[in-house]
Amino acid sequence: MTPAWITSLEDLHALYGTPAKPAVAKVTPRLTPAYAAFIAASRFCILSTVGPEGTDGSPRGDEGPVVTIHDEETLLLPDWKGNERIDSLRNILRDGRVSLIFLVPGSTTAIRVNGTARLTADAAQRARFDRAGVQPRCVIVIRIAEVYSQCARALQRSALWSSGDRSQGLPSPGQMLQDATAGAIDGASYDAERATRAHLGWW
Repeated sequence: MTPAWITSLEDLHALYGTPAKPAVAKVTPRLTPAYAAFIAASRFCILSTVGPEGTDGSPRGDEGPVVTIHDEETLLLPDWKGNERIDSLRNILRDGRVSLIFLVPGSTTAIRVNGTARLTADAAQRARFDRAGVQPRCVIVIRIAEVYSQCARALQRSALWSSGDRSQGLPSPGQMLQDATAGAIDGASYDAERATRAHLGWW
């Protein structure tokens, strides 16, 4: 059965009410002390970008704060060693619009940031993130356009932090890769190799 698509703003607005005053008032063009404190405590965020090929969502994590707050309008996100796909970085070069969602384990609050980003390989900026002589190859400099807290309902409904470990029985990365390549890459071998290198020299 073909669904009845919603195709106009009028039809969409007819389904929803008017946002409560706090839902609108919470949006600010820069970091408040409370927003800054939450972001400084976050070790994980999701970076969303857009480019000619489409959209991309990239998880970002660190041992300490996932971003450095440069000032109330600027965040610095180091680009640590990854899989060399650089989807997010290519998107930023061609369309600087970005969004980030910051999470802190145990908290049902999420902080959302929308803005624009640029890339720098400036030596001084990279040196700010030096880890035992290893530095990110570039730093993502994010200019904040708006920042606000997210309604807690999604995290409450999912019981993300309180439902326990549900990872048992999930497909391994090797199994996923084997499926994606129709068996061209052996999943068991990939998983065995990954286990020996996954946490070595991750910077």
